[in-house]
Amino acid sequence: MNREEFKKINGIVGRSSEINDLVDIVLQVSSTDITILIYGESGVGKEVFARAIHNSSKRAGKELISVNCGAIPEGILESELFGHKRGSFTGAVESRKGYFEIADGGTLFLDEIAEMPLTTQVKLLRAIEFQEFMKIGAETVTKVDVRIITATNKDLQEEVNSRKFREDLYFRLKAVTLSIPPLRKRKEDIELLVNYFLEGYAAVNKIDLPHIKPEAMDLLVDYDWPGNVRELKNAVETATALNRNGVLDVDSFSQLFVQKENPYQNRNLPVFLRKTPEDADREILYRALFEIKKDLIELKDLVIQTGRESFVKPEEPKKNQYSLDELEKETIKAALDKTRGNKRKASKLLNISERTLYRKIKQYDLVEE
Repeated sequence: MNREEFKKINGIVGRSSEINDLVDIVLQVSSTDITILIYGESGVGKEVFARAIHNSSKRAGKELISVNCGAIPEGILESELFGHKRGSFTGAVESRKGYFEIADGGTLFLDEIAEMPLTTQVKLLRAIEFQEFMKIGAETVTKVDVRIITATNKDLQEEVNSRKFREDLYFRLKAVTLSIPPLRKRKEDIELLVNYFLEGYAAVNKIDLPHIKPEAMDLLVDYDWPGNVRELKNAVETATALNRNGVLDVDSFSQLFVQKENPYQNRNLPVFLRKTPEDADREILYRALFEIKKDLIELKDLVIQTGRESFVKPEEPKKNQYSLDELEKETIKAALDKTRGNKRKASKLLNISERTLYRKIKQYDLVEE
């Protein structure tokens, strides 16, 4: 099976080099029983990769059991994992299998593994190493054949250093490590994901596929997505559910984003009470004046060095009296100068999408010299 077939079958959406590299590793190790540790922020799709590993392994015919270690109270986690005998503790009115026994022959996916108590970690290590454990209240061991995949959004090495996680268990879990990057670091995947979620929602709900306007897609690509793929999926589905005309524009999404504290609130920046797509672009570019690590004086020097006339002149009014159009145009010119015309680098410097940059270059007639 090649990479693209694997992604399509397992619902892995992305064309970034980071995703392709991860898929290549999964294709190499999925057929083995080696233990895998998956790193990644909340919402990046750790369980998607765990399921893809299971589905492409020799255990695909058996169950994949997913357990969120952080969602189970500490007092009952051991019982949930390893089971118990009737009467072994108050409330144990009958014997019960644990997740290890239920997953026998298949795969056990332990999410949020860093949240597991130290006492339970001891028993987990033995179960992984010897493929056997004792139920609570039992006098004999239970043998199983289980592959272990774990995941966390924490740095386990730091957890080991702070004595919150056993070092021997950490080394046992990280035989192969997959690090899934956050969505903000693989923005080239966002458009593919948006279309994937739109098609999926339309198919499930039996509606016509909505059309998303270019400026709305730009907005989605430019957003940081602190909730990663999960947040993007929810935003796309919510916007589609609330839409009435089959066309998704900027207004369809702008109210769905997590509102961050504005670090520019004391900088006398303009306030847009009702943003049009053009206003949104302008605000992003205006903020870029403070984000490209050079103030207006440094931009002036940069423009002078490249032979352009400075847009900040001593005899002119103060810089905060310039129109947004002037500041926007000169900021784009300065960024292009700094990157020697490389539009991809310029768009990253300005923190906007390439599509927005191309549109602004055309709008201001910024032909290359």
